[in-house]
Amino acid sequence: MSSSSNTRPSSHAERRVANENGPARARAPSAQERGSKSPRADPRRYPPTSASGTTHRRAASSSQGLKGAVEERRTERVQVTTRETLTSRARSPERRSGPPVQQQERARQSEVSRATSGDTKARQSRTAEAPQVPWNPEASLVPHTTAPLASRISIPPLASQVPQSIQPRPLHEMSLEVQEAAILEDLLFVFMGYEGQYIRFSKNYNPTVEKDRLAGPSFKILPGLDPSLQDLTTTMLKMATHYGAVEAFVEVQSREEFGAVNHALCASIRKLLHDYLILIAQLETQFLTNPSFTLHVLNLYTLPTSHMMFQLYSLAHEILKRNSLLEEDLEDSDGDFDDIENILETLREGGDLGPGNIPGKKICKGGSVLGLITKRLETMSGDPAARSLLTSLLRDSSRPYMMMLNEWLHHGSIKDPHAEFLVREQKSIKRERLEQDYTDEYWERRYTIRDNDVPPQLEGVKDKVLLAGKYLNVVRECGGVDVSKAVKDVPRSFDDNRFLDNVNSAYAHANESLLNLLLTTHALPARLRSLKHYFFLDRSDFFTYFLELGASELRKPVKAVNTSKLQSLLDIVLQQPGSVAAHDPFKEDVKVEMNEISLTNSLTRVVNISGIEQGETLQTPASQPVNESDKSAVGFTSLQLDYSVPFPVSLVISRKTIWRYQALFRYLLSLRYLEQQLVNCWQTHNRAASWSHKSSNKELEMWKRRVFTLRARMLVFVQQLLYFCTAEVIEPNWQALMGRLNTKEDNKDGAAPAVRTVDELMQDHVDFLDTCLKECMLTNSRLLRIHSKLMQTCTMFATFTSWLSRELQQNDPDLAGTKKPNTMSKQQWARCQAERQRHGDSTSSNSGAGTAPDEARLEKMFDVIKKYEYNFSRHLQILLDALNHYAATETVVLLGLCARLSTANQGTQYSGLRNDEDNGAQA
Repeated sequence: MSSSSNTRPSSHAERRVANENGPARARAPSAQERGSKSPRADPRRYPPTSASGTTHRRAASSSQGLKGAVEERRTERVQVTTRETLTSRARSPERRSGPPVQQQERARQSEVSRATSGDTKARQSRTAEAPQVPWNPEASLVPHTTAPLASRISIPPLASQVPQSIQPRPLHEMSLEVQEAAILEDLLFVFMGYEGQYIRFSKNYNPTVEKDRLAGPSFKILPGLDPSLQDLTTTMLKMATHYGAVEAFVEVQSREEFGAVNHALCASIRKLLHDYLILIAQLETQFLTNPSFTLHVLNLYTLPTSHMMFQLYSLAHEILKRNSLLEEDLEDSDGDFDDIENILETLREGGDLGPGNIPGKKICKGGSVLGLITKRLETMSGDPAARSLLTSLLRDSSRPYMMMLNEWLHHGSIKDPHAEFLVREQKSIKRERLEQDYTDEYWERRYTIRDNDVPPQLEGVKDKVLLAGKYLNVVRECGGVDVSKAVKDVPRSFDDNRFLDNVNSAYAHANESLLNLLLTTHALPARLRSLKHYFFLDRSDFFTYFLELGASELRKPVKAVNTSKLQSLLDIVLQQPGSVAAHDPFKEDVKVEMNEISLTNSLTRVVNISGIEQGETLQTPASQPVNESDKSAVGFTSLQLDYSVPFPVSLVISRKTIWRYQALFRYLLSLRYLEQQLVNCWQTHNRAASWSHKSSNKELEMWKRRVFTLRARMLVFVQQLLYFCTAEVIEPNWQALMGRLNTKEDNKDGAAPAVRTVDELMQDHVDFLDTCLKECMLTNSRLLRIHSKLMQTCTMFATFTSWLSRELQQNDPDLAGTKKPNTMSKQQWARCQAERQRHGDSTSSNSGAGTAPDEARLEKMFDVIKKYEYNFSRHLQILLDALNHYAATETVVLLGLCARLSTANQGTQYSGLRNDEDNGAQA
């Protein structure tokens, strides 16, 4: 064989670019080689080529061989050796004793017996290649990536691309000893991710494709290797595959978009790979110096490391599957769109849309990586080596996560540039939006948990972690936390015994700080008492005065009402001495508003969507469409109050709770207003001469008695309903809430325990309002419809009192003449004349009318009052039956109201149980 066929591929020189300035190889290079590449500095050199064509050389086993090798490196002499090193280790006696000339002769004879023309073609090829342009592969720098320590050297050329003239000698021409030496040296290269002369990448592996590098290179051994060496070599090549995959994994996962936890994991793996390369260097020393170093010895030395590399490869493979870099992980293939708000906020601020922020691209980072390592640690608990390795990786990779956790627990801030922490922050939701937020969006959605990215170690305490940071964040925004103070003496890893204690203590401290801020610094109980005075009309003499002053404005249609004038009147009323509002420090926070949507329509809309208890679906009243039935609304029915509170009290008294206060206020105000209208009817019936005198017409007198009775029944209904809502619903629940707000420890009287956390306080406040709404029958669509019909009937009756008075005056024969009746006093007659003049001469023009028109009008009057009686009695009985049903199934407190309201139907045909016809009419 020619000497050119015995040289190593120049790809080895490219793989060791850093060593190209080392000592020259001690061999006689061909003319092509001298012009094509520089000598190799690697100590694992091939011996000088002899005429026999053998190519591999081991370091001499004697001091003379070592001195000869040093001398060759120093002088760079061109010489021909006889492969004393390898032939001294040859197992064949023939190869050990035969001179080089005999070896050359045997090789030539073997070659001739195979193919006589092969040597001739080789010589011709050698002669023809001498003047050709040499094969000169070059290394280049690749562009920077976001992984700082990623390799920037281009991929070496594949061995399959090396010219045939410098391909190595075939394995089947070597003895077993030479084969083993060649494979040993190749394995040392392959273990570091490079191709050898006889062990090369498979055809289906392309090192320039990232997916192939992450899957790990597959290797093939050139044909001709002894079967005893083939099997052992194939087994050890798995470690080389795993190393290549892990090395590519470290470079890819070190990119910026994969987060700090992945970066820490890669740093930990990089340390292990460094130890792995040290082992390879030690094995190389053994290969060069120890004559008894064989393939079996190499296998024994690499067994523990091979197991370690397999564990790293398996972990990396799972992470890459989650990242969809190897294959689609069907369970997590759906994108995570929860951070879309943060992405939009970043773009608005001029940021870039990095690979880690692309919607729909799921990245395994943060808690998911820690959870994956923990799961593998549980699976491998029976393997001490794997458990030790995974424990070390978990400890190292969790350090940045623990830094974020401690910053959140002790400072209330999130430093999470890669969106990998278990708590997600929606930066677009700012506390300034609390004034328009009807869904508690700031508290509920500003900070949320990434349920799919919670490490198993935090699964049991994730709610405490979330609340601790939320509480502390509120205190921090109010200046109660020194964020410049470094967090000291806290656990840095999950296996620290103080880990859970740290979470619990941080939660307790944050909760206590925020409770003290709300209850003491910002006087939350006083705020709630102020709300009770204004919205629940508690000791509301000031509000009655306000309604009297603003009556002329409140009678106008809602669109014509001047809210500025009403606000001025309210401010005047609240400043009046002697009222409960005069000493209220928060009276300036009360504002007057007009809501064009009627209370019944607004509540029905909310109940039909999801129920009042789920306040998330409530809409801002201004954004709701106006119904046709709401266009006739006046100021009295549309009046509502608003209340502004500062941060952080706005977390407890939020827009969602203010909406509940407003609903209760409008309901109580509607009852108060209807009561006032019915009282005005009573005053009219007592003062007007047409009502107060006893008519000589008995039928007309009977009609008046029916009107009086119906008015009294309606007034009883309204007053009993108002008393029930204030005295039996709101007041007991209010006292229970204030008892919970009592932070003292003395609960000796068996009272409800005091609030212990801020979330309990907020939930108690919402529960109080929801209970009041439910027991006031404002959360049941059926009760709302029945109640609305009753209120409309009573309102229409009170509104038509003036019409009834005119009809009565026109049809009463005692009032038709010009003389005072005997049944009427002088004062009543004077009032009657004044009323007649106020209404014009229409009554006098009909004074001479006959009895027929009077009877027709009288019949019409009886029909009108009969319809009012029928509607009121029927709907009241439907309400009573519904209250009985819901008192038995839902709220027992309705039973007392049912008993009181039943008195308004006594003596009518609807008292007691309804008949089947009425049951069917209800539907």
